[in-house]
Amino acid sequence: MPAPERTLSRGVVTRYAIGSIGTGGFATLPGLVLVYYLTDTLGVAALAAGAVVTAAKVWDVVIDPWIGGRSDRALATSGSRRRGMLIGAIGLPIGFALTFAVVPGLGPVASGLWVFLAFLATATFFSLFQVPYIALPAELTRGYDERTRLLTWRVVVLTIAILLFGAGGPELRGAFGDEHLGYLVMAVVAGLAIGAGMLVATTIAPRRTVLPAAGAPAPGRAPAGSAGGALAGYREGFAALRRSAPFRALLGAFVLQGLATGLMLAGAQFVATWVLRDEQAVTLLFVSLIAPAVLVTPLWQLVAKRIGKERGFVAASVLFALAATSMVALVWAPGAWVYAPVALAGAAYAGMQSLPMAMLPDVISHDARRSGLDRAGSFGGVWTAGETAGMALGATVLTVVLALTGYLESTAGVTVQQPDSAVAGIAIAFSVVPAVLVAASLISLRGYRLRREDIDDAGAALAGEERTTA
Repeated sequence: MPAPERTLSRGVVTRYAIGSIGTGGFATLPGLVLVYYLTDTLGVAALAAGAVVTAAKVWDVVIDPWIGGRSDRALATSGSRRRGMLIGAIGLPIGFALTFAVVPGLGPVASGLWVFLAFLATATFFSLFQVPYIALPAELTRGYDERTRLLTWRVVVLTIAILLFGAGGPELRGAFGDEHLGYLVMAVVAGLAIGAGMLVATTIAPRRTVLPAAGAPAPGRAPAGSAGGALAGYREGFAALRRSAPFRALLGAFVLQGLATGLMLAGAQFVATWVLRDEQAVTLLFVSLIAPAVLVTPLWQLVAKRIGKERGFVAASVLFALAATSMVALVWAPGAWVYAPVALAGAAYAGMQSLPMAMLPDVISHDARRSGLDRAGSFGGVWTAGETAGMALGATVLTVVLALTGYLESTAGVTVQQPDSAVAGIAIAFSVVPAVLVAASLISLRGYRLRREDIDDAGAALAGEERTTA
């Protein structure tokens, strides 16, 4: 049995981080271009485009707790979560390519249905990988600071992936005169890169010996109440949500922030095209956002070590809200100045990603210590469902704003002139609305009471129990 506070090897940290090439790519590229692909290439109305993306994500939300329960049972019976991760890593590139492979000439209804079905399958494969991937940190180490280190480097890779996919995807798409071909090539290349990153991360999942969370039952023995059944995963996931106040507080904050960032992600292409009047400016927006995040992410690890993860998370959130609020000036004075607050938001975004992700395994181990149940997969399922819902609803909020402000959809090769109300709506959706959502997330975060000593005391107690039983 490994020591509770064991230092993770560089290989483990590296391979786990590489998995974020996949998660970052899938979280970024569809959110950036899918609504725009539907409205401006396939001619799907804005509200219908939002409904297509949201419906697929709702399915994702529905199945995530079930996948989490299945992952916990797989760990209990076989000692590994790897099988689901492998299926997701192999299937996702296929579904992703099909999403952007709509045959030219199809009408808007048929095109929207095609994208919906293909994206539904893609989202399912992603969940099969992502839910157990989220659960792994609680099993790899019990150390408070080691978890921060593990998740910090994951977010470094995540931010690089967001930059590469967010900036490179549109550039690859634009390299082809035929929009349909450009989207397809982009999807094939991105899908293969996403799948490769996921495959590397599957090697981290323990095959035989698992380091259980504090107080959890030994691997290879199914925990009490883990009997199968279609509803078992939902019961376990919502039971975890009910009994863990820190989880409810952290999840509520993360979902609201996911809604804010999903809204900004979906709106970036519209800001570039209609506010900045340069479709290729989306690349500069992403570089401005992600380059500072890559540089600053390790600094948030130092902040967490000094003042605690939860206080660092609050500081990052406040900084992001202030940066987003300042961008409302785009309504009256659009220009290159916007890249400065975007960079500030990027520095804050690094902390908003790495710190709550490092707090989640603390929540899982705290619950396992108190309840005696190993439910990391169930926590991961509910967490992924919440994250997915937030990101998906961000795109939905954008399409509602577009519809209310008179946005005009178009098909490939057709140019339209947007009304001033629609342009102003895009700018507000990119600034004020995300700032309000992040401010609201801080209210939820007030319910998070775990501190370093709560986690360290649990690890020390378990170490004493292990020495007693040895």
